[in-house]
Amino acid sequence: MAIKKVGVIGAGLMGSGIAQVAAAAGYPTIIREVSQDFLDKGLGRISGFLDKSIKKGKISEEQKKATLANLKGTLELSDLKDCDLIIEVVTEDIELKKEIFSTLDKVCGSQTIFASNTSSLTITEMAAATGRADQFVGLHFFNPVPIMKLVEVVRTIQTNAQTFDLVFEWAKSVGKTPIACKDNSGFVVNLLLVPYLLGAIRAVENGVASVEDIDKGMTLGCGYPMGPLTLLDFVGLDTTYYIANIMFDEYREAQYAPPPLLKKMVQAGFYGKKSGKGFYDYTGEKPKVNELGI
Repeated sequence: MAIKKVGVIGAGLMGSGIAQVAAAAGYPTIIREVSQDFLDKGLGRISGFLDKSIKKGKISEEQKKATLANLKGTLELSDLKDCDLIIEVVTEDIELKKEIFSTLDKVCGSQTIFASNTSSLTITEMAAATGRADQFVGLHFFNPVPIMKLVEVVRTIQTNAQTFDLVFEWAKSVGKTPIACKDNSGFVVNLLLVPYLLGAIRAVENGVASVEDIDKGMTLGCGYPMGPLTLLDFVGLDTTYYIANIMFDEYREAQYAPPPLLKKMVQAGFYGKKSGKGFYDYTGEKPKVNELGI
């Protein structure tokens, strides 16, 4: 079989990005949301991104029209029944994901491959909610999806070779560079990245160096494009806290345990750039260190 039609569940930042790259690559793509408002926002985000790409000379007006022509929105899961590949991109709630896949399993044809964009939950547990665990993979994109090249393609102990190979090649066809991963919490990137980010928080907590100097140390000393504390603000401290808890529950290793400072910042509403304050304060003209009183 071949993947000819794609379904995406969730029109948030990640879901709309995945739908965009699929449609831009020529795949008829259906994007499903729970409300018309969320759906309109997601489709509007795609259109806005394409407009910016035109202004930068990266795509033409004709390419924008072709991409949008391949996109269709819906509020019904059943409208995805004819898709060859369905990618779930909803909140990191295992019970919600299992409910969605269980419903899809009943309405989709036997050829449909299921995939989750989860960054921390295990694929095997989701697949167990269906009768097609052998046709289930992880497909973890990175934000912003239209720009970031990497995709982690996750194979469980039940995924068959044909399914994995099809999805791996599909990822290439939408302009991404896939890597093969086993079904462990965090896969490759977060498995290595989360302890690094949590270590930076502990360094602040223990007074090893200032927020600015920790970031300067890693950018100038290791050549990273941004320091760990700046990266945390962009990822979201609440998101990092949530993922770290999932990974600690999975591995029970101290390197994945969220530091007390991270918990306190999340409780205080310091989520990072999206809330206006994290390790830096973004409420003024230029970011400055957020004085945490520690």
